[in-house]
Amino acid sequence: MTSARTTTAPPVAPDRPATFRDVFAVAEFRVIFASYGVFLIGETVKMLALSVLVYERTGSGLVAALAYVTGFLPHAFGGVFLLALADRWPPRAVIVGYELVRLALVAVLAVGVLPPAGMLGLVFVVGLFGPVSSAARTALLPEILHGDAYVLGRSLLTVASGGTQVVGFAVGGLLLGMVGPYGALWLTAATCALSALLVRVGLRARPGRNRRDPARTDGTGPARTGAVRETWRGNRELLADRRIRGLLLAQWLPGSMLVGAEAVAVPYAAGLGPGASAGVLLMAGAFGMLVGDLVVGRFVPPAARERLSPWLALLLGVPVLGFLFRPGLVVAALLFAVAAAGFAYQLGLARRFLDAVPESRRGQAFGLTSTGLMTAQGLAAAGGGALTEVTGPAVAMALAGVASLAATGALWRVLTPEPSPVRPD
Repeated sequence: MTSARTTTAPPVAPDRPATFRDVFAVAEFRVIFASYGVFLIGETVKMLALSVLVYERTGSGLVAALAYVTGFLPHAFGGVFLLALADRWPPRAVIVGYELVRLALVAVLAVGVLPPAGMLGLVFVVGLFGPVSSAARTALLPEILHGDAYVLGRSLLTVASGGTQVVGFAVGGLLLGMVGPYGALWLTAATCALSALLVRVGLRARPGRNRRDPARTDGTGPARTGAVRETWRGNRELLADRRIRGLLLAQWLPGSMLVGAEAVAVPYAAGLGPGASAGVLLMAGAFGMLVGDLVVGRFVPPAARERLSPWLALLLGVPVLGFLFRPGLVVAALLFAVAAAGFAYQLGLARRFLDAVPESRRGQAFGLTSTGLMTAQGLAAAGGGALTEVTGPAVAMALAGVASLAATGALWRVLTPEPSPVRPD
């Protein structure tokens, strides 16, 4: 019987998928899962409240939209310049420290002493450290979950991300109606404190993975380069490795192309008539992604999951080709749901990517994955919007499917696992 104080995952046979019981039996994973959910809810409420607050202060829809996007833009800059800190500093300190900085940020916003430009600037600066905290959290998983339990844990965090953001939108809307943007910000501050407390109490202290600068070993002590320089060097080293580079591109490109189709869901739904809603299409996509991750992560054996990766990646693009026929709302929602289920292909890459990256760069590697994915998705969304102006939304969505299929074809050898060596009898 597994103790409630288990800190690492119990052994899982390599030929069977881990179970939810295997994963949630690990106390530290329960802490990571719960604190991550609290963090996402608070972050979603914060950005909604900030957008409403800036609109009330300026009356500008453009500035309000910028307020919402400001919460995401820093991830690209932080991922390029600061990711080395995820391996240099102790992971628990990184996560707790970022939550406390967010707490201070939200308190300043809730007091209302800053002008709108000051609010946006402060949110941007604090958000630069978001990728560092996220990378530190993700890099902890293989230390507390082993074998297939690690893959299922990654899947559960993806499910938590989708589910809690939906909850965050719902809760944020209620809070804005009940207590207004300032009250919602103070409640967001409470989520920051709760997340920090969970991590501080529930995770054990670990040293940083990369506490020495490998560039100097002359006996004069652990030399340090700046975080920006070390991040650039680490990113170059990771991208120079052919295997790591291929796995990064495989995680970035096929799924990001589908985001180009999701980005034009609003104009497509508008063309279906007054009864159609883009929200239905986007919710169908989110539902399909969650179901795909749960089914593939929980019920497909590890080896089969890796063999399915290229075929699941194909699933991202094929259903979207059906938009050439301009289907109605129900069929369009089904196409989105089936296509988004293909995002589970990334689970078949998780173990291979973990094996490929050096442990001293593990946090930076996971952070680079997230940064590249967000950048690729942003570019795909912009491309989908630009195509809509020329071809119309239906054709633009189908072309996004073609782009996804092309990326999958180009990366087929990377997506396909190498055959296991034959063991002698």
